[in-house]
Amino acid sequence: MNTTKQVNRNNNAENIGILGGTFDPIHYGHIKPTLAAAKWLALDKVKLMPAHIPPHKPTTYASSKQRLAMVKLVCQQYPTFTYDARELNRNTPSFTVETLQEIKAEQPNSRLFFFIGMDSFINFCTWHHYPKILQLCHLVVSARPNYTLTNLDDLGKNLLNKHQLKSPSQAKICDAGGILLAPEYHYDISSTAIREIFNTPKIAKQHLPEAVFDYIVEQKLYNS
Repeated sequence: MNTTKQVNRNNNAENIGILGGTFDPIHYGHIKPTLAAAKWLALDKVKLMPAHIPPHKPTTYASSKQRLAMVKLVCQQYPTFTYDARELNRNTPSFTVETLQEIKAEQPNSRLFFFIGMDSFINFCTWHHYPKILQLCHLVVSARPNYTLTNLDDLGKNLLNKHQLKSPSQAKICDAGGILLAPEYHYDISSTAIREIFNTPKIAKQHLPEAVFDYIVEQKLYNS
């Protein structure tokens, strides 16, 4: 049974992707799979949204200002991307559902596609007001090393069974409520790994846009 929210849609409605993350730093492991998924979904743009880090969590290595600056450099290089700093501008952490509600209120005629990794999707049913999230957007689930659909519990399996869409074209006739499994795009690097290898700049550089690499060196981040 499919429970996507059916609506009549203007063909000119914007299809907007949303990718959140700490982006400490942003790298090709974020950029290349997202560009591939955006092309697959025929999205008009993708919002890159640096996450707010709450005081009780381990801090990032780069400041909010530096993380946003790196995201802006990526947006300058790739026209598909635009940045959204709303979560950094808040004094308190926010739930995904609240951010989606804000965006939907600002752009009521847009169709939102929220990117989430398989490692996060297996815990999606524990998220704050997760059914409401599916009323506001489609989920696009990207592959992650060592995580598969077999990791889903019964609640997650039932959710996927009810909401999975088989193709992007199905998502374009729905306002929200679909779950799409993005084609696998293998780029196995993490921000943690990049920070750890930055003492060998030649290796780190191959995983980063040149402007981001230069900014990290200039700012003396990650032991550069």
